[in-house]
Amino acid sequence: MDSLEFTRSIPVRHEVDVFVAGGGPAGVAAAVTAARQGCRVFLVEGQGCFGGMGTAALVPAFMQFSDGVHFLAAGFGEEVYSRLKARRGLADDRPDLSVSINVEDLKRVYDQMAAEAGFGFSFLTQIIGVEAKNGRIEHVVCAGKSGLFAVKAGVYIDATGDGDLAAWAGAEFEKGDAQGRMMPGTLCSLWANIDWERANALPQHQKFRLEDAFRDKVFTQEDWHLPGIWHVGPGMGGGNIGHMFGVDATDERSLTEALLLGRKIIEEYEIYYRQYVQNGFESMHLAGTGMLPGIRESRRIVGDFVLELRHFEERAVFADEIGRYSYNVDVHAATSSKDDFAAFEKDHTTLRYKPGENYGIPYGVLLPRGLQNGLVAGRCVSTDRYMQSSLRVMPGCYITGQAAGMAAALVCELGCDPRGVPVQALQRRLVAMGAYLPNFAG
Repeated sequence: MDSLEFTRSIPVRHEVDVFVAGGGPAGVAAAVTAARQGCRVFLVEGQGCFGGMGTAALVPAFMQFSDGVHFLAAGFGEEVYSRLKARRGLADDRPDLSVSINVEDLKRVYDQMAAEAGFGFSFLTQIIGVEAKNGRIEHVVCAGKSGLFAVKAGVYIDATGDGDLAAWAGAEFEKGDAQGRMMPGTLCSLWANIDWERANALPQHQKFRLEDAFRDKVFTQEDWHLPGIWHVGPGMGGGNIGHMFGVDATDERSLTEALLLGRKIIEEYEIYYRQYVQNGFESMHLAGTGMLPGIRESRRIVGDFVLELRHFEERAVFADEIGRYSYNVDVHAATSSKDDFAAFEKDHTTLRYKPGENYGIPYGVLLPRGLQNGLVAGRCVSTDRYMQSSLRVMPGCYITGQAAGMAAALVCELGCDPRGVPVQALQRRLVAMGAYLPNFAG
């Protein structure tokens, strides 16, 4: 393959205390938290809004904020939840269950929180390179409509979901299972003209006449997993339906193929719901699909500590924990085979908690092994696949995001690297902002 040496002199447009790559739930939580502590923060986001999966990708629901007894995504997550309730009341009073998302409300809540915190940010801007030396990040290179520019910071937070910044800086990472297979993605969707009075009478997440639809060749692929459609507004539904198997979110060629497939199979689900499910879905029609594919898994950055399935099973407690969470193990089947789906169903139904149970999240999962001045937050923190499938959801991202933002603020105050942050000082600050840390004695 031919190669091209590409050299440019570009401006260092921003010199800040904290740089955040990615404006999804973890990135917004990190930036708001660090800015509220007085740090100079700059964030770049590739889409035209904050929120990532919950906005640009149209993921229709938050997984639980609570374990049924304790509000686990407390602090930043509870503030988002409360602000959403105050706007239109679509976020109900059951934070222990999944909570439907009104996309436009969520965009505006993030906009308001960012404006109030006062940090700098740029939409429609991608990081395209990282300059690092001896494990220390020196600059990130970004691309926007005005061209290329660089940012220099004291500490860098990777909230890209895919671990791009950390991986490009040289951090170790893992992807997928032992065969390299990753969870499939979903192109989420928005639907209009659903009769929710009738639809709500149906048992949730049932495979209504799927075998009939498979027999009648409605679908391109036989996908036995049907998460469903959430009630997100009057007559409106948010669809988490259809899987794009084999997608690699770190490869734009794979993403392109997945988006084309996702848009194709969405039309097939319209036929399925209208003709086979019925019961309020007979007249539904497609209002839109996500600008981003819903990605469940890509890189997992290897950190100083790797959170593993045994920690879920043990309801683990850590001396350096920066939060606790409780969502069940949710490793979607890597293929459309019935055997893979049966294995998913077994884990999904057995690896879950009773009300009031939760596991600890240690600070070490935010510290990329081999990087001195970097932190990770959100979907790419240091876990095995089982724990990634639990912690990857939006309330979990709020927990790790606010902890990364607070750690970055302490780095700036103390003049140290993230590993030099006194854990008790970090925990004390998190508790002061409302985080749920029941094992911190103070």
